This record gives sequence, structure tokens and C-alpha cells, in this order.
Amino acid sequence: MADRILVINPNSNKQVTSAMDSALEPLRTADAPNIECVTIDEGPMGIESQNDVDRAAQLVIKQIERDQGQADAFVVACYSDPGLSGARKITYKPFFGSAETGLATSIMLGGRIGVISILAVAVERHWAYARSLNLDARIVADLPVDLNVAELANESTVTAQILEVGRSLRDQFAANVILLGCAGMARYRQVLEDELGLPVIDPTQAAVAAAVTALRLGYRAAR
Repeated sequence: MADRILVINPNSNKQVTSAMDSALEPLRTADAPNIECVTIDEGPMGIESQNDVDRAAQLVIKQIERDQGQADAFVVACYSDPGLSGARKITYKPFFGSAETGLATSIMLGGRIGVISILAVAVERHWAYARSLNLDARIVADLPVDLNVAELANESTVTAQILEVGRSLRDQFAANVILLGCAGMARYRQVLEDELGLPVIDPTQAAVAAAVTALRLGYRAAR
């Protein structure tokens, strides 16, 4: 039986899960592990505040407790990595956070990281998390598009705004790699990369790719 990677969307927005699932299609090769995306229906509609993060963290841990017998690796698909630390204490299986893996991938592909966030209120939280990982020095700027998670589905509106923020990160802050600061931005990765001429990292893609590698090489999480 093929290995199974469980990708957890900790918000209850199924449109985000659907967009994320589509973005992971290139990783579904014939010999790859099964990649299954799930939505936590009890989660907030969007993870936009610290209260949302704290609430989602507990729900992620409960999901791991339920599914660790049926999954071989886990990904939490939210740029705040809710529940990541706690989940690693209850499972020996590889567990990847989108933000943590996205930052690490961005360092390898550029090193001068520009982050695109959803709302201004998220920016301070993102900086605090990057500092806790000792990676904040690699971020040149974190700019919001001033849209909530639900509004990210409106491609006609979002595309122009996200491109404007991406150009600011490139031209004003000399970012040489762009990191999407929300799993709901997955559908905009390619248009940003094409228009900006820079590598653009979808953190959930990065985390799932890391999970695939971990399973293929037999890595286990540290205990």
C-alpha cells in the first residue's frame, strides 16, 4: 500500500482546500505517496488573528490524534503553522508546517525573501514566528494585500492586487524570492512567477514536497 500524506487545512473554507488540492497535482506522480487534503470543519472560516491560530492549533492536534494510525506524514496547510509544535510531541511521523518549510525553501532559492500576507494584522504575527525560527533576518519585507481569506477566491480582484504587492517587494525591497503568506494564495503562484520573473513559493507545495522526500528517503521525525 502506498504511503499517505495528510494535508490539513485548519480553516473551514472548502474553497481554500480545493485550490490547495489543485496546486498539489504536480506532486501526484505514479510512484508518489497518496496526498489527501482535508478540511477541519470546526475551524474558523479564515485564520486571520492570534485567536484563530490558537483555536486552530487545538483542532489540528485533535486531527493528528485521530489520524496518525492512518497517515505516514502530515502537513499543516496554514502560514501560521497552527499546532505544529504540539503535534510534533504526539507523533513520531514527519510533520511539516507550511510557513517553516516555505521559509526554508525560499532561502535555498533566493535568500532575500518577500512575503505576501493577507491582512495587515497578520504581518506582525508572521514576523514574530520568523523570529522564533531565527529566520527573520532573511526576510526583506512582509506586505499585505488587505484581503481576507474568503476574498482570495475572487481572482479578478485579487490578481491585480497581489501583482502590485509582488512588484513592490521586488522593486522597492529588492526581494529575489516571493513567499506566499497564505495557503489560499496557491492559485496565484504561477501568474506571479510569470509576471515578476522571480521564484514564487507556495508554502503548502513546499511542505508537501518535503513530506514526499521524507517518506521516499525514510526520514523520521526527531523525538
